[in-house]
Amino acid sequence: MPEPFAAQVMALEANYLRVRLDHPGPDGRRLLLCTRRARLAHGGLKVMVGDRVGVEGCDWIEGRAAVGSLEPRRNQLQRPALANVDQVLVVMALAQPAIDPESLSRFLLSAETAGAEVIPVLSKADLVSAQQRQQWLDRLVGWGYQALAISRHDPARLAALEDRLSRGVAVLCGPSGVGKSSLLNALVPDLQLRTAAVSGKLQRGRHTTRHVELHDLPSGGLLADTPGFNRPELPADPELVAQLFPEIRQQLEAGVRCRFRNCRHLQEPGCGLQRQWERYPSYVELMG
Repeated sequence: MPEPFAAQVMALEANYLRVRLDHPGPDGRRLLLCTRRARLAHGGLKVMVGDRVGVEGCDWIEGRAAVGSLEPRRNQLQRPALANVDQVLVVMALAQPAIDPESLSRFLLSAETAGAEVIPVLSKADLVSAQQRQQWLDRLVGWGYQALAISRHDPARLAALEDRLSRGVAVLCGPSGVGKSSLLNALVPDLQLRTAAVSGKLQRGRHTTRHVELHDLPSGGLLADTPGFNRPELPADPELVAQLFPEIRQQLEAGVRCRFRNCRHLQEPGCGLQRQWERYPSYVELMG
């Protein structure tokens, strides 16, 4: 039996998988439409966009094949269902609607659950003053992030974001109305063809994605176009919460030590954590 072809799942559409081969097939083709082998389902394996898979039974004339094996994932998101994520872009508008610190914090914490690099992206930067933009960028440094302020009217700011994107898989999250669709269209121009009619009231296009799909970025990376990633979800286990705060991780990596290995960094005796940081009250609240 021939060796399977290594590939990556680019999209899930109904009962089919669209995959891209790492190397062209005999006819130069790289994109194939695939079914799943029954053994994957019998083994309880669910295939996600972003998964690395083995493709077999290729019909090069029809461009069809079957996914027969699934490589171990580095990480995964559940909403949207996406595997092997390298970067999560948390998009929040500086204006229209005005930025909500509590909402931004929860989206950042939710993004941290992926175990990937998290990049806050402050959209609509042209609608606020330079001083207001800088105040938010400085504030997010205190939260442990190197954020970016962008505007669709400022190509240089968009280029700075493109430079930050790796050659891996990136995904957007954030509440409605913050400019995620505009950012997708700016980073992946082909998506302009997949925007619905403009709303007469808001004079904005409505993004019409119905499934998760990966698109090529000029940088060589991939950007996930998703049907929605609008409600942040946090782990129910309080012991996992501390790992989501860069402010805590940075102190521990710098050598801060607590008397007890299972320290919750609240009021335990011998806790070495410095507590004078902005989001510490939020951490205490989440720890319950």
